[in-house]
Amino acid sequence: MRIVFMGTPDFAVPALESLLRSKESDGVNVVGVVTQPDRPKGRGQELAMSPIKQLALREGLPLLQPTKMKDPVFLDALRAWQPDCIVVAAFGRILSPTILAIPPQGCLNVHASLLPKYRGAGPIQWAIINGERETGITTMLMDEGMDTGAILLQASIPIQPDDTAGSLSSKLAAVGGTLLIDTLRRLNEGTLSPRPQDHTQATMAPLLKKEDGLIDWSLAATAIANRVRGMNPWPGAYTYAGEDRWVIWRTSATDRPVGPAAPGTLVEVQKDRLLVATGNGELAITDLQPANSRRMSVAQYLAGHTLSPGLLLGPGPQVSPTGEP
Repeated sequence: MRIVFMGTPDFAVPALESLLRSKESDGVNVVGVVTQPDRPKGRGQELAMSPIKQLALREGLPLLQPTKMKDPVFLDALRAWQPDCIVVAAFGRILSPTILAIPPQGCLNVHASLLPKYRGAGPIQWAIINGERETGITTMLMDEGMDTGAILLQASIPIQPDDTAGSLSSKLAAVGGTLLIDTLRRLNEGTLSPRPQDHTQATMAPLLKKEDGLIDWSLAATAIANRVRGMNPWPGAYTYAGEDRWVIWRTSATDRPVGPAAPGTLVEVQKDRLLVATGNGELAITDLQPANSRRMSVAQYLAGHTLSPGLLLGPGPQVSPTGEP
């Protein structure tokens, strides 16, 4: 089977690696790779290759990086590869009907949720944010909708209490690589029947924006802790302490009863954690990153800073009633 692989971030790497390992035993032949153009990255904004491009170059695979998916030159090059199937894993671009129609065996997507739940670009993050205890991988046949195609196979894994979007992504990526090979094998054997999704059960998982990381202290402590995990590593959950912007990296909801303090109030400073009032319960902050600094534990932060109960954390630089910072 001649396969073109489309993917971009780290999540897609195990899927492509699995295809490359399976090419002899399962008759899989990766004839080309498509990934997004190099993007500026870091403080220097230097162009950086995607993880999939790095892998493709190491393996000597033909590579395309279209800036526009409808570019006739790109489409001609894609057709010239004569793919039997196009495999997509976190590519980050929508495939047009023209591309969907190119491979005779269709386009197959490796999606990081148990469809029809969490359709969209942020399924891993939103599963954690919403407090799900289970998620998984779905292989599906792509159509013109947003993750609406027929389901081929699914595999589920538990979401651990300490999972972040980053750690869960790594786990799901490994599952995706294995499930992809099983899907292709069973399709070749003719033992797999696509199953239409129940669209009435669908939920959406839109792409996160930087502003989604702003902590709303009126939420319950458990909900905030889930958001912190779901926003890690990107876009990062954040709040303001006075004029200082803190990115909050690790928290936990405590079982301490709710006191009279307003949500966002620092109620206690302990040697290794900060206890903050929320809309329901207290949240313990154990890792944070002040502006223009590195990530650190609360104990490390307190070694160089003094904090007192009563400090109000909020959505922007906080000022006193007199108007002074």
